[in-house]
Amino acid sequence: MVELALPKNSRVTKGKTFKAAQGAKKVRKFQVYRWDPEGGENPRMDTYEVDLDNCGPMVLDALIKIKNEIDTTLTFRRSCREGICGSCAMNIDGTNTLACTKGIDEIKGEVKIYPLPHMPVVKDLVPDLTNFYAQHASIEPWLQTRTVEPEKEWKQSPEDREKLDGLYECILCACCSTSCPSYWWNGDRYLGPAVLLQAYRWLIDSRDEATGERLDNLEDPFRLYRCHTIMNCAKACPKGLNPAKAIAEIKKMMVERRV
Repeated sequence: MVELALPKNSRVTKGKTFKAAQGAKKVRKFQVYRWDPEGGENPRMDTYEVDLDNCGPMVLDALIKIKNEIDTTLTFRRSCREGICGSCAMNIDGTNTLACTKGIDEIKGEVKIYPLPHMPVVKDLVPDLTNFYAQHASIEPWLQTRTVEPEKEWKQSPEDREKLDGLYECILCACCSTSCPSYWWNGDRYLGPAVLLQAYRWLIDSRDEATGERLDNLEDPFRLYRCHTIMNCAKACPKGLNPAKAIAEIKKMMVERRV
């Protein structure tokens, strides 16, 4: 398990405790980070006792139960509940992951839940991803071509298509970037593992014709070269991807084009 730092402004105090209903037998405690932009006791950790006999098996199920039945003020993002959209990314039991795919039974003791670390908090478990999305847009993540567009489609051999495996599956949940110390300290300039993995996905695409421009865009002491192969990104990725390998391949492309 990779222990990660808490969100900014994280001198956390003990908040309220919400007891389970009398008679509940299978009770688990969930400590949840709370931050209210309108003021109050910030930040704090509220404790919720949840009866698992009346709750789904995933951490997200518990959060939904808390919001629906115990404390409607709790705020978090979620959508697909299938590990596809990346909306419910948060720090659970010291590791960045998706609440919808993290089983409650995988965690021993009290379940501690924080927003993704080292990012401004909008409210409770909702981080501000504005900079993250802007960085993703900066790499121009779409197919760029100069030749005449074919009548039907841009063709690609099975071998070239296979090169995209392990790259296109990224769901931009930001678990990897927010587990990276280099991104913590240089997040305003370093693109981070998630965005660089996406950058490599387009660099390696045989149909794309803007390789030179894309590499020029990344040729910077901070945008690319702050990666020190710590490998937190690969450990944190809920999809089992390896952003560090993609970054190494980009660095190799930088060297090869100079030869």
